[in-house]
Amino acid sequence: MPTSYSLTAQLQEKRAKYVPKGVSNGNLNFVKDAKGATVTDIDNREWIDFAGAIGTLNVGHSHPKVTAAVKNQVEKFLHPGFNVMMYEGYINLAEKLCQITPGDFEKQAIFFNSGAEAVENAIKIARRYTNRPAVVSFVRGYHGRTNLTMGMTSKVKPYKFGFGPFAPEIYQAPFPYLYHKPAGMTDEEYVDQVIQDFEDFFIATVAPEMVACIVMEPVQGEGGFVIPPKKFVQAVKQFCESHGIVFVADEIQTGFGRTGKLFAIEHFDVIPDLITVSKSLAAGLPLSGVVGKTDILNVADPGELGGTYAGSPVACAAALAVIDIVSEENLVAKAEIIGQTIEAKLQTLRTKHDFIGDIRRLGAMVACEIVEGQGNKKPNKIKTAQITKFANENGLLLLSAGLKSNVIRFLAPLVITDEELATGLAILEKAFE
Repeated sequence: MPTSYSLTAQLQEKRAKYVPKGVSNGNLNFVKDAKGATVTDIDNREWIDFAGAIGTLNVGHSHPKVTAAVKNQVEKFLHPGFNVMMYEGYINLAEKLCQITPGDFEKQAIFFNSGAEAVENAIKIARRYTNRPAVVSFVRGYHGRTNLTMGMTSKVKPYKFGFGPFAPEIYQAPFPYLYHKPAGMTDEEYVDQVIQDFEDFFIATVAPEMVACIVMEPVQGEGGFVIPPKKFVQAVKQFCESHGIVFVADEIQTGFGRTGKLFAIEHFDVIPDLITVSKSLAAGLPLSGVVGKTDILNVADPGELGGTYAGSPVACAAALAVIDIVSEENLVAKAEIIGQTIEAKLQTLRTKHDFIGDIRRLGAMVACEIVEGQGNKKPNKIKTAQITKFANENGLLLLSAGLKSNVIRFLAPLVITDEELATGLAILEKAFE
């Protein structure tokens, strides 16, 4: 019998041989089982999860209510195909999402498999509704790895380099980044300037009459957890209303309680026309959706939207359980408490380590920017990589982000226990040292 160590080594060798290197791995070990915010590898070592499968596990690994719902559904049927014969779970989930998303207008929901698919279909729907071709996203935005969504995504390497040409009529507008505002400018002056730049963008780059939709992450995810001022988000929404443009909130990483609201857009007192959801929607099962105004979603004719596996009944069962768990376990309120705890630890560490620059968060969506020094905001990509590498070798699943790869991001499951959180933060402290 091979030892567990040799099994890890064998699997690593097989991974190198049979799986393309284009798929990245932050941690080189292999999961045996996972519960809550703790992952156990095949060597029986435990890992505190601050990555949450890149924001997918707000209700944690293997939540008993989710696994029970999945097992119950699996025993009935796996996949009749919603286009072939309908099933109750799809309808019930659509109803539930229409009830819990912002806006008191008539709504509908449609399901797909991945976040990128949701974004692409929101664009299809907006183009069909407006009969316009252009799509506007934002600098530092991330919306997926399909051809269309790569065109909307800012970071060239590793997401776009060598993979073009990309879909046409996609434009990236300016987006505020308060930590990097010009010296001598107040926050208010800077935000007003970015709003002006945003409006000028539609003079210099693309006419608003050509734009079907503007797609905005309420908090930029891969871009480094950059939180826009409320005034900017409201200005964008007002611009959309003035010019007949569909406003799409990309809530794929921010949704289902992550930011201390059920949906992050609620922080900005803005009601989007469409919302894209995925990641934590189904606790790790592939499922995404577009939810929003009926008059926009219902414009497409039968057969124009959908997909073979879109709205898997097993994933729908998981998602219905997730929505119950978020409510029953008060995870929206818990997100704020978790975020406060992480932020307090980072502020303490900041007094010891000059390389910790900006600390920012919305709920439990927390980030710290790693720089050359607090008096010098120059990105420190090398230090960031060292921190995440140490963490991933010493019991903490940890991710970086940011256009310049110098942001440490925290996406711990919202069901994390006080003990798990304390253990993870202790490892983080060692990583910073």
